[in-house]
Amino acid sequence: MTKITFFKRDGVYYGFRESGHAGYGESGNDIICSALSAMTMLIINTAELAYSAKVDYIIDEEKADITVRCMAALPDFAPDQQTQHAVAGLFKGYYYQINDLLEEYYDYIEVDEVEE
Repeated sequence: MTKITFFKRDGVYYGFRESGHAGYGESGNDIICSALSAMTMLIINTAELAYSAKVDYIIDEEKADITVRCMAALPDFAPDQQTQHAVAGLFKGYYYQINDLLEEYYDYIEVDEVEE
Protein backbone atom coordinates (compact mmCIF):
# COMPACT_ATOMS: atom_id res chain seq x y z
CA MET A 1 0.00 0.00 0.00
CA THR A 2 1.16 3.52 -0.75
CA LYS A 3 0.54 6.01 2.03
CA ILE A 4 0.32 9.64 0.95
CA THR A 5 0.47 12.33 3.60
CA PHE A 6 -0.24 15.88 2.49
CA PHE A 7 1.37 18.77 4.36
CA LYS A 8 -0.60 21.95 4.86
CA ARG A 9 -0.36 25.14 6.84
CA ASP A 10 -3.37 27.29 7.62
CA GLY A 11 -5.38 25.10 5.24
CA VAL A 12 -2.96 25.55 2.31
CA TYR A 13 -1.37 22.41 0.83
CA TYR A 14 2.35 22.83 0.16
CA GLY A 15 3.77 19.32 -0.02
CA PHE A 16 3.35 15.61 0.47
CA ARG A 17 5.11 12.36 1.29
CA GLU A 18 4.44 9.12 -0.56
CA SER A 19 5.78 5.92 0.95
CA GLY A 20 5.47 2.28 0.09
CA HIS A 21 4.66 0.28 -3.01
CA ALA A 22 1.00 0.15 -3.96
CA GLY A 23 1.14 -3.57 -4.65
CA TYR A 24 -1.44 -3.45 -7.42
CA GLY A 25 0.86 -5.14 -9.93
CA GLU A 26 4.37 -6.49 -10.38
CA SER A 27 7.23 -4.05 -9.90
CA GLY A 28 7.62 -2.10 -13.12
CA ASN A 29 4.05 -2.88 -14.20
CA ASP A 30 2.08 -1.37 -11.33
CA ILE A 31 -0.31 1.19 -12.85
CA ILE A 32 -0.97 2.87 -9.50
CA CYS A 33 2.74 3.42 -8.82
CA SER A 34 3.17 4.63 -12.39
CA ALA A 35 0.31 7.11 -12.04
CA LEU A 36 1.63 8.42 -8.72
CA SER A 37 5.15 8.80 -10.14
CA ALA A 38 3.92 10.65 -13.22
CA MET A 39 1.73 13.01 -11.19
CA THR A 40 4.53 13.66 -8.71
CA MET A 41 6.95 14.62 -11.46
CA LEU A 42 4.28 16.84 -13.02
CA ILE A 43 3.96 18.72 -9.71
CA ILE A 44 7.73 19.11 -9.33
CA ASN A 45 8.36 20.16 -12.94
CA THR A 46 5.42 22.56 -13.13
CA ALA A 47 6.30 24.30 -9.88
CA GLU A 48 9.99 24.56 -10.78
CA LEU A 49 9.84 25.29 -14.49
CA ALA A 50 6.50 27.00 -15.10
CA TYR A 51 6.31 28.96 -11.84
CA SER A 52 10.04 29.30 -11.02
CA ALA A 53 9.37 28.11 -7.49
CA LYS A 54 11.98 26.31 -5.41
CA VAL A 55 10.90 22.72 -4.79
CA ASP A 56 12.61 20.61 -2.15
CA TYR A 57 12.26 16.94 -2.87
CA ILE A 58 13.85 13.63 -2.00
CA ILE A 59 13.18 10.56 -4.11
CA ASP A 60 14.32 7.17 -2.84
CA GLU A 61 13.23 4.77 -5.58
CA GLU A 62 14.56 1.71 -3.78
CA LYS A 63 12.45 2.35 -0.69
CA ALA A 64 9.56 3.88 -2.65
CA ASP A 65 9.73 7.00 -0.51
CA ILE A 66 9.20 10.48 -1.95
CA THR A 67 8.91 13.77 -0.09
CA VAL A 68 8.04 17.00 -1.89
CA ARG A 69 7.72 20.47 -0.35
CA CYS A 70 7.32 23.83 -2.06
CA MET A 71 7.10 26.66 0.42
CA ALA A 72 6.09 29.08 -2.39
CA ALA A 73 2.56 27.71 -1.93
CA LEU A 74 2.44 29.60 1.37
CA PRO A 75 1.82 33.36 1.52
CA ASP A 76 4.86 34.10 3.72
CA PHE A 77 7.25 32.40 1.30
CA ALA A 78 5.85 33.20 -2.14
CA PRO A 79 7.51 35.88 -4.27
CA ASP A 80 4.06 37.13 -5.26
CA GLN A 81 0.40 36.25 -4.79
CA GLN A 82 -0.02 34.85 -8.30
CA THR A 83 2.81 32.32 -7.79
CA GLN A 84 1.48 31.41 -4.37
CA HIS A 85 -1.99 30.65 -5.71
CA ALA A 86 -0.64 28.73 -8.70
CA VAL A 87 1.65 26.51 -6.63
CA ALA A 88 -0.94 25.99 -3.90
CA GLY A 89 -3.42 25.05 -6.61
CA LEU A 90 -1.08 22.35 -7.91
CA PHE A 91 -0.91 20.68 -4.52
CA LYS A 92 -4.63 21.04 -3.89
CA GLY A 93 -5.38 19.58 -7.32
CA TYR A 94 -3.10 16.64 -6.56
CA TYR A 95 -4.90 16.10 -3.26
CA TYR A 96 -8.25 15.92 -5.08
CA GLN A 97 -6.82 13.67 -7.81
CA ILE A 98 -5.47 11.23 -5.24
CA ASN A 99 -8.84 11.16 -3.48
CA ASP A 100 -10.50 10.34 -6.81
CA LEU A 101 -8.10 7.40 -7.22
CA LEU A 102 -8.84 6.36 -3.66
CA GLU A 103 -12.49 5.73 -4.52
CA GLU A 104 -11.54 2.85 -6.84
CA TYR A 105 -8.17 1.76 -5.44
CA TYR A 106 -8.79 2.04 -1.68
CA ASP A 107 -6.95 -1.24 -1.05
CA TYR A 108 -3.74 0.23 -2.48
CA ILE A 109 -3.70 3.89 -1.40
CA GLU A 110 -4.07 5.55 1.98
CA VAL A 111 -4.40 9.33 2.23
CA ASP A 112 -3.81 11.52 5.24
CA GLU A 113 -3.05 15.18 5.84
CA VAL A 114 -1.14 16.98 8.58
CA GLU A 115 -1.19 20.59 9.59
CA GLU A 116 2.41 21.77 10.10
